[in-house]
Amino acid sequence: MPPRPLRRLAAAGISTVVVATIAGCTTHPSPELAVRAFLIDWQGGEYEAAARHTDGDVGEVADSLEQTVRHLDLAGLKFELGGLDQDGDSATAKFDVSADLGIGDPVWEYTGSMSLRRGDAGWEIVWRPDIIHPDLGEGERLAVDYDVPERGQIHDRQGRALVAEQKVTAFGVVPDDMDDMEQGIGDLAELLDENPDPLLNRVRSAPPEQFQPLVLVRERDVEGTVTREAKRITGVETKEVTMSLHPEQADGVIGEVAGTVGHNVSSRVAGPYQAGDTVGLSGLQSAFQQRLAGTANTDVVTLDSDGFRTDALHTWPGEPSGSLSTTLDSEVQEAAEGALESILSNKPGYLVAVDSRNGDVLAAAGNRGDTDDDGAFTKEYQPGAVFTIVSAAAAMESGAAAPGDSVPCEQSVDVGNRSFENPNNTALWDDPDLARDFAYSCTTAFAGLGEDVGGDALASAAAEFGIGGDWRLSVPAHTGEFTAPRSAADTAAAMVGTGGVTVSPLTMALVAGAVADGSWHAPRLSITEEADDTPSRELNGDTVSALRGMMRDAVVEGSASGAEVGVLPVHGQVSTVTQEIDGKDRAVQWFVGYQGDMAVAVVTEVKPALGTYDYAENMVGEFLLRLPDGYVEDIPDVSESGEDSESGEDPGSDLGGAPGSDNTAGSSEE
Repeated sequence: MPPRPLRRLAAAGISTVVVATIAGCTTHPSPELAVRAFLIDWQGGEYEAAARHTDGDVGEVADSLEQTVRHLDLAGLKFELGGLDQDGDSATAKFDVSADLGIGDPVWEYTGSMSLRRGDAGWEIVWRPDIIHPDLGEGERLAVDYDVPERGQIHDRQGRALVAEQKVTAFGVVPDDMDDMEQGIGDLAELLDENPDPLLNRVRSAPPEQFQPLVLVRERDVEGTVTREAKRITGVETKEVTMSLHPEQADGVIGEVAGTVGHNVSSRVAGPYQAGDTVGLSGLQSAFQQRLAGTANTDVVTLDSDGFRTDALHTWPGEPSGSLSTTLDSEVQEAAEGALESILSNKPGYLVAVDSRNGDVLAAAGNRGDTDDDGAFTKEYQPGAVFTIVSAAAAMESGAAAPGDSVPCEQSVDVGNRSFENPNNTALWDDPDLARDFAYSCTTAFAGLGEDVGGDALASAAAEFGIGGDWRLSVPAHTGEFTAPRSAADTAAAMVGTGGVTVSPLTMALVAGAVADGSWHAPRLSITEEADDTPSRELNGDTVSALRGMMRDAVVEGSASGAEVGVLPVHGQVSTVTQEIDGKDRAVQWFVGYQGDMAVAVVTEVKPALGTYDYAENMVGEFLLRLPDGYVEDIPDVSESGEDSESGEDPGSDLGGAPGSDNTAGSSEE
């Protein structure tokens, strides 16, 4: 239904085309002056003054003119005098009408006419109802009628519905049954904590005998006492209706529709709206409001004295509602939500899965599981050692270190005025190389390498992986942020994903996808709409091949060994980084990786004492286990270039044996 704001008809706010030459006088020496005076007063809301220019009963004529404005709920009324034909003591005048039905509604334009006669007191208008409109008969009134399209459905990539049908209580009124419309609407609005003005606007312009739904409330949000109190207001009724409003899955992605949770629409929706509309408040429901809601067919109609429709004077076709096809996969989304619920219980966490070949978002889950939680796309975290996917690429691209080059992994290292340590004072012995440092998430190795890599090379690598880019999604998303290092210490911190680096779970899923596919792709969530025009970026083939081997070793023998699930090899990296969230220190655990062509990022917030990577690894393992048998094998076309897909071994990697120590290197900064 077209949105409309609060409106008041006042002379000061109306564009006046007819020029006033006589005001407040009912004696007119010419028919033209009589017509002008009548139209000016009607246009200006001076209904009794306008009535005195006619031969009708002043009270009845004034009421007819005023009720026309109210019944149409006009935002503006403008007249322009047309031709006038005089024949002795009688005349006929034509005039053009522009009746603005409100912002979001059309302007109704038509030509009216009136007859005049000359009497002892001069010229006066012969009052008839068809002065208001040529097709308006005795005992009839005007009204605006809306035919509202049913809200469109949101589907997953297989065409499965993502929005559930739900019983809703529609609170509304039958206008003709109300003793005092303003008082009754005010009482209903107070009871439901709503703004009464949009409700009153809707009712004034509606056919009086029809039930007008004004506020939609989920059944579970309606107390019996509220319903009983509402029905005590004369003219108020409630009806139970079934509508597709609440997400079946992916609550934070699909979003909320007005009236389904907090029903105070007027205080939550920016911009004009029509009472009783379904309005998307968040997620895809908000982003694609116009497509999903459509607009109503709007009719100006005549009603008889019993409120029945007798004719349609003008019709403006609305836009039909449409469905929305998304890249989400219900089976993958179900596995993601189940994994979070099983492993995290009440701990905050997110999981994002994407198709690495094209950036399509397959699943985005948050453990809060409500329509306000879009953190899978928007939450800003420090990545910690999972950022070594990027910094390892920077090291290789800059020539600072190749996978087989020796890079010491000490218990601690000082760079500039900062100290970096591995958890539990662990270290790697036997002259580890870069690949082995990566497999065991060695913070000190990558921090110490930062000066050789340089801030420019690291910033370039971050940009290649889409971090801080100008890509966009159809819903809000944090693309990441990489602040250019200003010192050696800043560069060291950035190498291990702290300092000036922030990412979202979606950002890191795309990073993993770039390694899996060999090209970085901008994300896509809606199939219906055109994709983001951000071009894909092909990465250096040798760098990608080396990263695949390093990420595979991290799962086979390194810090991410708890993530190995299924037939196809899992590649990944893990980290734990201490970050202040909502005023408290939290250990942010990450797993970022891929299996086949499905890339995934998992993150959770736990107390610092609750282990290193356990929750993140368990979540991704549980997620992969919950996927349908053969999903990863059947959906993607697994590329075997640069890597043996069975063993996961990369011939370009020369990896040393894993040490016997239990290294759980995260990032610590003093």
